[in-house]
Amino acid sequence: NSGDDRKTVLQLMRQKDVLQVPVLDKNQRVVGLEAMQDFVYGAPRENIVLLMAGGLGKRLQPLTKELPKPLLTVGDKPILETIMEQLIEAGFSRFFMAVHYKADLIRAHFGDGSDWGITIRYLEEEEPLGTAGALSLLSSEPIEMPVLVMNGDLLTRLDFSQLLDYHDSHDGVATICVREHEFRIPYGVVQADGIQVKDITEKPVQKLFINAGIYVLDPDIVKRRSGVRASDMPELLRETIKTGEQVNMFPIHEYWLDIGRMEEYGQAQIDVTEFSP
Repeated sequence: NSGDDRKTVLQLMRQKDVLQVPVLDKNQRVVGLEAMQDFVYGAPRENIVLLMAGGLGKRLQPLTKELPKPLLTVGDKPILETIMEQLIEAGFSRFFMAVHYKADLIRAHFGDGSDWGITIRYLEEEEPLGTAGALSLLSSEPIEMPVLVMNGDLLTRLDFSQLLDYHDSHDGVATICVREHEFRIPYGVVQADGIQVKDITEKPVQKLFINAGIYVLDPDIVKRRSGVRASDMPELLRETIKTGEQVNMFPIHEYWLDIGRMEEYGQAQIDVTEFSP
């Protein structure tokens, strides 16, 4: 019906398994047409996406003895494929994958990306280069727009287009996605000045922002990594801050899960419906 919100229209198309639905006025006359493509796919973006897929996945052994972690399945498809398809839906089409451990299996699965209507190029790490080291392999590319960097073992419902817009609209050379994490100290915490007690708080809750493994970097930062080898992203961002350049954070409020251990991998199988129509 004319006036239905986007969520209602999208649910209707999914329920009926159709890609288009006519829009009717109050007299049941056709006054428009809604298409699935307009709901699902974002405006095309020319930004490069770098997916970090070279880790050894030691904490997920024995599962990773035969497969690299990004190819472990959640539901009916590999983790990295779920990530890539979400980015495609957001409008991205230029992908680089940093690979090392069992790289041939990742190449065999994704190929050049043509099956998904995108381009994929591979950055081969002869040895593990850390979460920022692969940028040195990317620095020779002609990069004119911010680069989206993401670990290849995450599940999230983050709006990637919103993240890029946020980066573009703030005066930072880098943006790091963060997730609020809270934990309860199971004891009473004593605050003191010397030997004098000032306060006692029973089982306080601490709230911290943790690194969510998703970054946006201006082209100059990537180009400066030329010749730099093994390094991690926190190290890179600390160096950037020390130069006086601005690094911003983008809190993730949507679903997010880092699949680093067996516990998270098991949780991902439970949460898979978060990523199904």
